[in-house]
Amino acid sequence: WREDPKPYRVWVSEIMLQQTRVEAVKPFFERFVRALPDVKSLAECPQDQLLKLWEGLGYYNRVRNMQKAAVEIMEKYGGKMPADYGKLLALPGIGSYTAGAVASIAYGIPVPAVDGNVLRVVTRLTLDEEDILRQSMKKKTENTLLKVIPKDRPGAFNQAMMELGATVCVPNGMAKCEVCPLEALCLARRENRVMEFPKKAKKKPRRLEKRTVLVIRDGEKAAIRKRPSRGLLAGLYELPNLAGHLSDVEVLDYLKQQGLSPIRIQRLEASKHIFSHIEWQMIGYMVKVEELESAENHGMLFVEPSRTEKEYPIPAAFGAYTDYLQIRLGQEKYEQLDRGANE
Repeated sequence: WREDPKPYRVWVSEIMLQQTRVEAVKPFFERFVRALPDVKSLAECPQDQLLKLWEGLGYYNRVRNMQKAAVEIMEKYGGKMPADYGKLLALPGIGSYTAGAVASIAYGIPVPAVDGNVLRVVTRLTLDEEDILRQSMKKKTENTLLKVIPKDRPGAFNQAMMELGATVCVPNGMAKCEVCPLEALCLARRENRVMEFPKKAKKKPRRLEKRTVLVIRDGEKAAIRKRPSRGLLAGLYELPNLAGHLSDVEVLDYLKQQGLSPIRIQRLEASKHIFSHIEWQMIGYMVKVEELESAENHGMLFVEPSRTEKEYPIPAAFGAYTDYLQIRLGQEKYEQLDRGANE
């Protein structure tokens, strides 16, 4: 995206890079812009295909908001992202950081782009003790940088600040102060207090939820179902699952209520998945049934695993159990396809 900093490409890359490492994003970015090369194709993409392209990146609301923004760009700006910080900021899913990144990198507008990396660099440089999770702290940092950002190369300045935070003034472990170009200016370095910054209030503990995941198969097909259109993992597909940790007897009773005839049940290993505010603690069962179609009216779909892998976006939370269907999710799937092509 740096080699070809068109507004659309900068936007896609910056949204993908939220909560995700650069190296992890690269293959997803290439596939996404190949499939959806411009605002128009993003606006018109069917949701299942859109979510499938995003599969493995998580935080699916990011791509849903991107599509909402793309529709708005088509309607208001003729399919071209506006070269205006305020108008960018008004689009769905675009905050001050993303608006600043697109405006400065793609359009050369001298506005800052402040993310966690930049906050870390600035708080260490200035010995700022304010909690970086406070919106007021972010706004203060934006105002500080606005005074010093070069008018002729704002995109390079913002990317340099991001890069310092990502590769030198790193988030985990000791900063690499000895190679930092700002070492002589850094107050935290001068006072030997680098690891005290940035200051961050403790987050509330995650809510724990117990789930029982079911891998339900007949001869060739497996059961999946679509999640509700709102809430956690909205609109994605999942393996059927139930609240709580159920015994095999309780699972068999549930399946019979769904009109299924279980033949064999096998306990699978436990797994867990961590979301921002929730942790799923899962157990699983593999269940062989006589015929899946008998449960057609209970919200389940019965699909060959090969089709599921290609067409239905399933979140990584179920990764431990999709293995039993030989379904690969996200990047793992594409790596396998690439290896096959090379062989």
